[in-house]
Amino acid sequence: MYTFMLLGAEHAVPVTALLQENSQSRGGQLTGEFELDVVRAMLTTGMPVAGAWKAQSLVGVLFSAPVNYNHGSPVVREMFRQWPGGTGAYLYGPVCVAASERGKGLLAGLFACLCQGLRPDSEAVLFIGLDNEGSIRAHRKLGMRQVAVFTLDGHFYGVFTDAPPP
Repeated sequence: MYTFMLLGAEHAVPVTALLQENSQSRGGQLTGEFELDVVRAMLTTGMPVAGAWKAQSLVGVLFSAPVNYNHGSPVVREMFRQWPGGTGAYLYGPVCVAASERGKGLLAGLFACLCQGLRPDSEAVLFIGLDNEGSIRAHRKLGMRQVAVFTLDGHFYGVFTDAPPP
């Protein structure tokens, strides 16, 4: 049903369309707005980006980036202040799944595809808005756990990781 693959800069247009379709300004849960040049840069950090296709349509994307990427974002900066991660830590996300495909286990396939491009000692560090119960449930199914909570601009966020508990 789905085809999973690592994405590159040549996929910037469909990735941008999917992200913009699900941005907060359009009623979605994604933090931030995603212009084409920003997405193209996100696709070329040197870290893997996983995509899921259904027929000819991109229906899911999961980014990864080095921990020092995008610290200009206040929410990313605060997330890493709360939980810097260990050796091998990376910025996980954003993740975006088309509304028509949510609840169908797509995130597990995206994460498995992403992990193929990562070192075995990698540690995902991500934030999720605490009002986004679907995303929290989906990430817990992947074995991720909440390690911190913070507030920024009146929004509550949880910091999650896939690192085992100490």
